[in-house]
Amino acid sequence: MGAMADTTARALQLLEMLQSAQLRTVTELSERLGVDERTVRRDVARLSDLGVPVEALRGRYGGYRLAPGQRVLPIIFSAEEVIAVFLGLSRAQAASREPEIAAQTALSKIRRAMPSAEVKRIDAVLAAMTSTSGPTSDGVDPAVMLSLAEAVSSHHVLDLRYLNGRDVPSRRTIHPYGLAAHSDRWYLVAFDAERHEERTFRVDRIRTVRAIPGTFTHSEQFDMRSHLIDLFAAADYRWQVVLHIQAAEGHIRSHLPASVARLEEWDRGTERADKGDSPWHRAEIHAENLDWLPPIIAALDCEVEIESPNELRNRVRCAARRMLHAAGDGADTIRP
Repeated sequence: MGAMADTTARALQLLEMLQSAQLRTVTELSERLGVDERTVRRDVARLSDLGVPVEALRGRYGGYRLAPGQRVLPIIFSAEEVIAVFLGLSRAQAASREPEIAAQTALSKIRRAMPSAEVKRIDAVLAAMTSTSGPTSDGVDPAVMLSLAEAVSSHHVLDLRYLNGRDVPSRRTIHPYGLAAHSDRWYLVAFDAERHEERTFRVDRIRTVRAIPGTFTHSEQFDMRSHLIDLFAAADYRWQVVLHIQAAEGHIRSHLPASVARLEEWDRGTERADKGDSPWHRAEIHAENLDWLPPIIAALDCEVEIESPNELRNRVRCAARRMLHAAGDGADTIRP
């Protein structure tokens, strides 16, 4: 029984190696599998007998490769590969007309190709990963993401090696609360045990991650999506912009989502009440630069007043002059 199990396990490993490369030499397969070249040839013959289309290429650069066949090959995924596929799917969703359906069906197919124990593990990992908006960025190591997500799921303490925005390295002991994608980036929200404060880390800047002895408790009511939206809306950027906008909340949110602007209804007072059915809102925006705001104000296509800063007023005036010039009108004349 033991010999049969070893033979089967080796055949599956051989299949995985052939799936992951265009060509494998006999010497390479022998070294990777830990058997002699004669055993490799026997294992390849077994795969062929099972209907797996394996081609043998002779010559100096010869070896084995998988050929197109009539049967669907049994695809084998490692946990890191599933995470890599999930990251790719989340990035591709923006180009799909039915993004959620496409992602879910693809992940379902992957889960069916995995052992049941691994499926439970991957489901727990994916549950720890939340997307708030937009596709995810490149540069995220699937192995790092897997370690982080598993620690979030199991409440394990982690040792983190991290580079900040100025490329200054640091080492942190953290309690990982959750992972979330926002505006083309993956972020880890965690409690920094040494600094005794909650911190947010960009996953693509995490160099190494290692589980260390110890677990932590954390409220199950913690809402990653709401937390990250609030965090970015209140981020300490260079400019704090305040706009007064007369429009329905849904219309404003289509241009200024919750992660960009804090929004509340604004009472102008009866003596300043304007005609129209739409209510006024006060929008507070934290931004690193102001260049993107004049086009947003124009796209809102409703009454907008700038409370602050004066620099935004100047940029809107410059944008208005450029638009008037493009329309062939004088700088101080607006024609219907």
